[in-house]
Amino acid sequence: MKTLVCTSPHHFGYTESEKPSIQPGHTLLKIQRIGVCGTDLHAFEGTQPYFSYPRILGHELAATIEETTAPGFKKEDAVTIIPYFNCGTCIACRRGKPNCCVSMKVCGVHVDGGMREFLLVPDSSLVSGEGLSLDELALVEPLAIGAHAIRRAAVEKDEFVLVVGAGPIGLGTMEFARIAGAKVIAMDVQESRLEFCRTKLNIPYTINAKNDVTAELQQITDGDMPTVVIDATGNLKAVTNAFQYLAHGGRYVLVGLQKEEISFSHPEFHKRESTLMSSRNATRADFDHVLASMRKKLVDPATYITHRVEFGDVKDNFNSWLDPKNGVIKAMIGI
Repeated sequence: MKTLVCTSPHHFGYTESEKPSIQPGHTLLKIQRIGVCGTDLHAFEGTQPYFSYPRILGHELAATIEETTAPGFKKEDAVTIIPYFNCGTCIACRRGKPNCCVSMKVCGVHVDGGMREFLLVPDSSLVSGEGLSLDELALVEPLAIGAHAIRRAAVEKDEFVLVVGAGPIGLGTMEFARIAGAKVIAMDVQESRLEFCRTKLNIPYTINAKNDVTAELQQITDGDMPTVVIDATGNLKAVTNAFQYLAHGGRYVLVGLQKEEISFSHPEFHKRESTLMSSRNATRADFDHVLASMRKKLVDPATYITHRVEFGDVKDNFNSWLDPKNGVIKAMIGI
């Protein structure tokens, strides 16, 4: 089968590898769509934490079943996967948090992913795609990241929620904040992405991060400031700056990931009785919420797809997706 390997930062290579053989407790998938995630882009750049080379990227997947014995599934069923392969026995798994398993193996990050024609996955990772298109299925996982962040923040109706970063993860987070009934504020440095928020997602408030953010937030919230701030950038400066945007009694959720230490004013954080938390991956409950929202037409994932390419052309196009001038929201690979 044809396989695309990220051999080192900024380098891809196509190879021919052996089609996986079925194993007990596993399902063989024929990959149909691969969504390109920020993790893939950062891995290609060489800036992704917890990453080593060579690696087959790709974890936003839509596939059809090639071979399985998993109950409730059969050959040619359309599926996506929960790409976080957990141990099932550690403290996090035992407490119902497999998304932050002690020995987590994320498909396409810690173990080889889906940029190949066939992929063998644990039966437990399968998610039925009944009634959804392949494009929609490939976008379930990034939307689940946003849904999980909103659940972590316990967002309530009519709260002001500031989402910093209008990339695919940030956009999904905004969507599920809206579905939760929040008043959503989008912030980014790229005016084109803010325009996307306004025109495609109907986000009521947008702020360019180059402006006087505090003043604009005060105006929008009538001086209160947002009770929930969510970072979806993974940019150290953005993460640090956003501490000052939080209302007293508010919650700050870090979805984006970067390599450095974070510092902030303890007195300012303390007097607000702020809550700081991270949000990692997603659970099956979040996947189910996304699927239900798609089926109810509360979210239209096809809106995010701005670029398409066939598998054989990925190597020649991937680098261009790093350039903000090309306006990539979501690149979708077809096999």
